[in-house]
Amino acid sequence: MLSYSKNDVVLVSYPYSDLSGLKLRPAVVVSEAHSSQDIFLVPLTSRLIGLLSGEFPLVDWQAAGLNVPTAVKRGVYNFHQSLVVKLLGRLSERDAQMLQLSLRGWLGL
Repeated sequence: MLSYSKNDVVLVSYPYSDLSGLKLRPAVVVSEAHSSQDIFLVPLTSRLIGLLSGEFPLVDWQAAGLNVPTAVKRGVYNFHQSLVVKLLGRLSERDAQMLQLSLRGWLGL
């Protein structure tokens, strides 16, 4: 099974909240490589208006393998690696630094 690294941008199968199906959405891996099959992800969105504190548009969204301008959304989710459909790209250093600051703020670290 493919292993994912911190700051990888992936396409993942998110389950609907009622578990009736799945939808494909991009996300960023925020966990370090680990022997566990679980990874922590932060969701991404193409909705750039109405962003909350700590949410921000990616500066280098095209270099991250995304097709449209994209923002980081508040949230950290635990997913099994088998739900990752494919690797899209990787965050640039400047977007990765912004994400790190946002995570610290959201989690109070």
